[in-house]
Amino acid sequence: MAVTIAELEPALSSLREGAERWVRMTIAERRLLLREVRAATLAAAPAWVDAACAIKGIDLRSPAAGEEWSSGPYSVITATSAIEKTLRMLDRGLSPIDHVELSTAPGGRTTLRVFPYLPKDLVLQGYEAHLWLRPGVSLDQARRGVARALRDPNREPRVTLVLGAGNLTGIPALDVLTALYQEASAVVVKLNPVQAGFAAALKQAYAPFIELGVLLVVEGDHELGGALIAHEAVDTVHITGSRHTHDAIVWGADDQAEARKAAGTPLLTKPISSELGGVGPAIVVPEDGWTTENVDDVARDIVTQRLHNSGFNCVATQIVVIPEAWQRADEFVDALRRRLAAAPVRPAYYPGASSRQLAAVTMHPDASVLGGDPNVPRTLIDHLDPEKRDEHLFTVEAFGPVLGVVRLSGSREPAAYLAHAVAFANNRLDGTLSAGIHIHPRTRETLGAHFDAAVAELRYGTIGVNAWTGTIFGMPGGSWGAYPGHTLDNVGSGIGVVHNALLLDPEHVERTVGTGAWKPSPTPLWYVDNQTSHITARRLTRFAGIDSWAIAAPIGAAAIDSYRKG
Repeated sequence: MAVTIAELEPALSSLREGAERWVRMTIAERRLLLREVRAATLAAAPAWVDAACAIKGIDLRSPAAGEEWSSGPYSVITATSAIEKTLRMLDRGLSPIDHVELSTAPGGRTTLRVFPYLPKDLVLQGYEAHLWLRPGVSLDQARRGVARALRDPNREPRVTLVLGAGNLTGIPALDVLTALYQEASAVVVKLNPVQAGFAAALKQAYAPFIELGVLLVVEGDHELGGALIAHEAVDTVHITGSRHTHDAIVWGADDQAEARKAAGTPLLTKPISSELGGVGPAIVVPEDGWTTENVDDVARDIVTQRLHNSGFNCVATQIVVIPEAWQRADEFVDALRRRLAAAPVRPAYYPGASSRQLAAVTMHPDASVLGGDPNVPRTLIDHLDPEKRDEHLFTVEAFGPVLGVVRLSGSREPAAYLAHAVAFANNRLDGTLSAGIHIHPRTRETLGAHFDAAVAELRYGTIGVNAWTGTIFGMPGGSWGAYPGHTLDNVGSGIGVVHNALLLDPEHVERTVGTGAWKPSPTPLWYVDNQTSHITARRLTRFAGIDSWAIAAPIGAAAIDSYRKG
């Protein structure tokens, strides 16, 4: 139920007291609380998924419901487990950095293998993720930075306002964990109005935090959000949303906003962190040996990247990059078109989707309109001009089922083409949140150091190699956020890092690079045409949430069995 700021005054006052309590608690006390939250989240999971499916018009008995299990309660349960592991090591005088595989990346960077991090992570076989420290950050520096805020006995109590995203229920829930455990801050989370029906389930899942007085969950519109931002009880702000909303908060929404930005005099004087989406590319690096099956496999993967959650993901691929001279280029685009048309129909529930799709089609009347929700049909736009600096789809996040294809001219020799594609993504596409590369293992092996250098050159906060970055979003040991370097007046895809279950200092983190299987088998859980994802995801949530291996093991076996039938 929506409330006014006046009605919240007593709760905000209590939250300040909770913030003082939080900084005085020991590592062990805060670790044990995670176990309580995990059990409460598992108990709340059915109601959580019911609420999410009701918001999005999803039949609970359909495979699409699996997305709500995996991106909601499952993601929170695995995050609590990963943070608990980190805190357990810290409580024993150990560092998580010394218990993960270390390696190096170009530019003198150190990398940490952060997935798998938990024994139960092995259910996702064939996938791993490496977090890259920024150039020049030593291991000693990184060790000292782990849980720095949480370990500081003199840290000033603080309250963070989390302005929750409206597309995935797991996002505000995970942002709460980041504020509590990475920033050592109490939290007031204002849910996006789109997610108003989810509040009761979140309160049930996070009841241990609420009862301790370190979390307040509220519902309301932008006016309540503005009042909370300005409230003296709030010290910092975190937003997941759009750049437009961020700039309205920081610089204002009146006719003086641009003047304030130019003068460097923001209206907001409190620290703000953000995750603001962007235009995500999928770079396809083909070779002469690709078969028709290879072409279809990659097209199928990319279509899932676009259509998961009906396309309303900041991590959704928007631009597919292929070499113009590739002999299978037309065949590949036809496979994209066919897969888009054949995917199960999903409601386009998010506000504004129809106008965003119409804007893309209006600018590209030759676009292929391919069914789906009749109000927001799936759309494929081929032959986008890579030299066109004001191309709409290069600068505006469609946030819906719209996919564009760029055919790069020049050499199709893999090393030269990949360098060209990376430069295009860095210099033409708006945002730095996430990018994907699809490449056959033998091509990657042949490229060797050239491939590693190309990944290092790709300026994105998360990169997936034969793995959709949406799966890396769900790997709690990895970082999530824009590539470092954005500023308040040029915020790009945002400022700061969330998730990060190893609790590394965000200033030490550059990116996370995940890798997956070239030809995954069986059908991955998150694929939009997986027929058993709702069954598998529900079982995996139970498996992850039960701490007793004796009880969890048969549940995990059943989850794997249904996964194989997907």
